[in-house]
This record gives sequence, C-alpha cells and structure tokens, in this order.
Amino acid sequence: MTKKLYVFHLDETLIRTDCSVEWNQFLVEKGVVNDPNYLEEDRRLMAEYAAGNQNLDEYLTFALSPLVSMPTTDVSALVDECITTRIIPTVYPEAKALIDKLSEENTQMVIISASVSFLVEAIAEKLGLKNALGVDLEILNGCYTPKVRGVASYKEGKVARLKQWMESESIAVDEIHFYTDSINDLASCLYADHVYLVNPCAKLREFARNTDWTILPWGNA
Repeated sequence: MTKKLYVFHLDETLIRTDCSVEWNQFLVEKGVVNDPNYLEEDRRLMAEYAAGNQNLDEYLTFALSPLVSMPTTDVSALVDECITTRIIPTVYPEAKALIDKLSEENTQMVIISASVSFLVEAIAEKLGLKNALGVDLEILNGCYTPKVRGVASYKEGKVARLKQWMESESIAVDEIHFYTDSINDLASCLYADHVYLVNPCAKLREFARNTDWTILPWGNA
C-alpha cells in the first residue's frame, strides 16, 4: 500500500481568509492595538506577501509589536477567542470533508504555514489535526518576540522545515500531496509528488499551466 503524507498550507487554502489578517483585526477590535494606521500597514505588508515579496522579519516586527509585553498565557486566551469566532467559521467545507476522510483512513497530515506557530497550532487543534508547523518565535521574559527560532516556514524554508519534521518524527512516505493557493509555496509545490491548488493566485495559476497540478475551486470561487 502506498504510504501518503498530506501537507496543507493554511491561509486561503483550508480557510477562506488569512489567519494573520483576522488576528490583527481582532487585536484592534479588542483594544489591544490603538495605532490608527495599524490595519493600513497590515494591508500593505500582506499585499507584499501576496505578490511574493514580503520581508518576513519586517512583517514580524510589525505584527508582534502589540504583544511584546503581553504574557504568552494572555495571548493564548485571545487566540482561542479569535479562532473560535473569526477563523473556524471560514473553513472550506471541502477542506473539512477531506480532513475527515483522511482521518478515517489514518492518513498522515500536517499543516505548514508562514503564519506564527501560536496561531497555526491552535487552528490545527480546532480542525482535529495534531501536526502543525508555523513560524516559531523566541520567548523572552514570558513574552513573544519578533525573532524567529530556527528555520522560518516561509518559501524555501517550508521545505526545510517539512524535511526536519519528517526526520524528527521518523516519517517515511512514498508520496507527498501538497495543497496551497500561494506563489510563496512554489518550492513546496516543486518538492511534492502531487500538487493541488486551491483558488490559486494569478502567479501560481500561470506557473501551473505547464504542469499536471490540479486546480480546486473550493467554495465555488
């Protein structure tokens, strides 16, 4: 029997939104952020991400600025509320059905995302997935910092992190199935055996014209 591993990008792939954007909007609504220009800057940085040009260090310095003096336990409480109210309702029905099917078949799955780990891991838990990799942050005096711990799961770093995880968990598979929407995941697409593009961005859709990758219009997009 062929042993398969299903690897999922998170934002705009399993969910019809970006969890980092939702999180930043949530922080503004909760009064954690008072900067009137915060969401405008978030939109600018996320536009760079969509184009495949985002500087991750710049983004993390911006996004973590409201949390540098907040204990991680307080962050976790806010994360749970945000995910429950804003993110889980956006899960694609097709994604849920696939995860349920693979779970019944005992197929190995992992989410790997360029969003921060405290969001990615919490969302994965709500989805019933035990394996999740995000951008790990260093913690100083009980608070998150913008400094990345280890290899960032962004662009080529996703492949490196996936390989590290498979080695650490002693996972050997015959096929890797990868799902994404983003041009930032091109390296992961080229690494995988089977690729599925969920409502892909224009750049990734164009690249896929010369491949046998499957395009999935989840959510009737």
